Amino acid sequence: MRRRQIILTATTALAAPSIARAQEILRSSKANSRLVTLARDLEQPWSIAFLPDGRILITERPGRLRVFANGRLERAPLGGVPKVYARGQGGLLDVCLHPNFSQNRTLYLSYSGEGPGGAATTVARAELGDGALRGVRTIFEALPRTSGGLHFGSRIAFDRAGLMYVTAGERYQMQRAQDLGDLAGKVVRLKDDGSVPPDNPFVGQAGARPEIFTFGHRNPQGLAMHPETGRMWECEHGPRGGDELNLLKAGANYGWPRATHGIDYSGAVISPNKSLPGMEDPVRAWVPSISPCGLCFYTGDRFPGWKGSVFTGALSNNALFRIELDGERYRGEERLLVDRLPYIRDVRQGPDGLLYLVTHVDDGGLFRIEPA
Repeated sequence: MRRRQIILTATTALAAPSIARAQEILRSSKANSRLVTLARDLEQPWSIAFLPDGRILITERPGRLRVFANGRLERAPLGGVPKVYARGQGGLLDVCLHPNFSQNRTLYLSYSGEGPGGAATTVARAELGDGALRGVRTIFEALPRTSGGLHFGSRIAFDRAGLMYVTAGERYQMQRAQDLGDLAGKVVRLKDDGSVPPDNPFVGQAGARPEIFTFGHRNPQGLAMHPETGRMWECEHGPRGGDELNLLKAGANYGWPRATHGIDYSGAVISPNKSLPGMEDPVRAWVPSISPCGLCFYTGDRFPGWKGSVFTGALSNNALFRIELDGERYRGEERLLVDRLPYIRDVRQGPDGLLYLVTHVDDGGLFRIEPA
């Protein structure tokens, strides 16, 4: 893959506008914006995180952790990244800072890790040093491992209490999502060292893994805490139709595959039930699929009309979705950037109140949405 750097003119501490700026005004119902290219030649970027000093960390699925600093993409990746199982959908996936990163320099990586029996969604904890990670250690694996390269899930988010949530896909083995003795197809809740909080819903239950917070998930690739309520929200890929936006509730079953709005890729019926007693219905189900990826509540002041909206990339729509909620109920949505960017894998609000995106293609990029 070609490696070049985009040299930018610095105007902010976080990131400078690029030389190549889109002049077109992107109009939506509540804001007008422009799309700015910050860096190109990222290979399948998956996630971004903002460091307190203004740098941006970017994961590349083949196994590199890159740095965008002073208006340019640094050529050399950070050292010390654990070896990843970079096959199919697997590889280096999410990056998340510890809530007290400014004091402890601790961050977390999620990735597909290989071992006896195959691969599993894995989380490592590390300290960010000068040019490399230090003290890298595995703190979670969505066991048991299995062969194949599909459905790792793999988002990380912290709540107000400093507890860490991790999404794990069901590895394209749908029945695993309903098995409480299996960590695939789950959202788990952990302390920052990987240990289990004593008030997790399945602690002490025979045959159930104590890490589990919710179950019945297919391939959850978006996770974010609501800025006002502190509750966790999640989005996941359905099969052919049936993508979901969910509000997570401790111990709840989100249905897959016993209840789903989707059908198999072959057209076969997976379940006749869209809803079942004792299972949580999605706040929003998409039919046909949009393939939601990344999840971000917008709290900034740069786009007043978007404040309170939820954003997610729509991989199969080549778009960014803005979702409006009324409390905990779905109210409506609009599609932004339609066919302007391929495969938006992550969307994050930066410290400057702007939105940042990465596109998960071989010649991917880092982009920013700013007011027009």
